[in-house]
Amino acid sequence: MSERVAVRKTYKLFIGGKFPRSESGRSYLVQDSNVSLASRKDARDAVVAARAAVKGWAGATAYNRGQILYRVAEMLEGRREQFVALGVPGDEVDAAVDRWVWYAGWSDKLPQVYGGANPVAGPYFNLSAPEPTGVVAVVAPESPALLGLVSVIAPAIVTGNTVVVATSPTQPLAAVTLAEVLATSDLPGGVVNLLTGRITETVPALAAHMDVNAIDLTGVTDVELAVELEVKAAQNLKRVLRPAPADHDWSADPGITRMTTLLETKTVWHPKGV
Repeated sequence: MSERVAVRKTYKLFIGGKFPRSESGRSYLVQDSNVSLASRKDARDAVVAARAAVKGWAGATAYNRGQILYRVAEMLEGRREQFVALGVPGDEVDAAVDRWVWYAGWSDKLPQVYGGANPVAGPYFNLSAPEPTGVVAVVAPESPALLGLVSVIAPAIVTGNTVVVATSPTQPLAAVTLAEVLATSDLPGGVVNLLTGRITETVPALAAHMDVNAIDLTGVTDVELAVELEVKAAQNLKRVLRPAPADHDWSADPGITRMTTLLETKTVWHPKGV
C-alpha cells in the first residue's frame, strides 16, 4: 500500500468575514504551508469591506462590543493547542487571551475616562464624547507573532473602528489562525481584515488610500519606509500612530494610549431647560 500524502493547508486572506485567495493567485511557502500573497487589489478590497462594516460596528453599544471581544477571548482560549502547534509559546497564547479580556473590559468604560462634561459660563451643557476614527490600517509587529497582533487589533476595534491589518510576512500562520478564531466568534464580517504577504506591496496602497482614516505603523522597522508611508498618509490628513521602538514591550501594561489615539472627540452644546 502506498504511503498517504497529506493535504497541505493553504492559508488564505481574511476579507469581509470570508477567506478568499489573493486575486493575483500568488502564494508563498511558510512552514510547509501555502500562504496567500496579497496584492494592492486585495488591499483595496479589504478597505471596501472595512468601510462597509463601520456603520454597524461603530453604532453598536459599547457593552455589545465588549461582549464580542470577550467571546473572541473564549474562542482563542479553546484553540490554545493549535497555536502552540504552530510554534507560538503557550505563555504567549495565554497573554494574548488575557489581553483580549483586558480590552473587552475597557469597552464601556473608556467614554467615562476620555469624555465627560465640561464647565462653561452660561446656561448650557457642554459634553465631550469619544467617537471612532473610522477605517484604520495597521502594520502588525513581526514578534511576538500572536501577542503583538492582538495588541494592535484589539485597541483599534474595541472603540468602534474597523481595521485592515498587514501581517508579518515571516510569521503569517498565527495571524490567519487568529482570523479563523474571529470568523467563528460573533465579530461582524469586515471589522477585521487580514492581508498576508509583503508589507512593502500592500501598506503603501493603504497609506495612500483616500478611504482610510488612520494608520498604525507599529510593525514598520524600516525608517525610510515609515517616512514614505507618513508622506502618503498626509494626502488626506490620516492620523498616524508611529510608536518608538522602546514602546514595544508587549508584556507591559498596555495603557489606554492606543485606544485614545484612534478616537475623535465630539463636543456638543445643549441649552439647559430645553
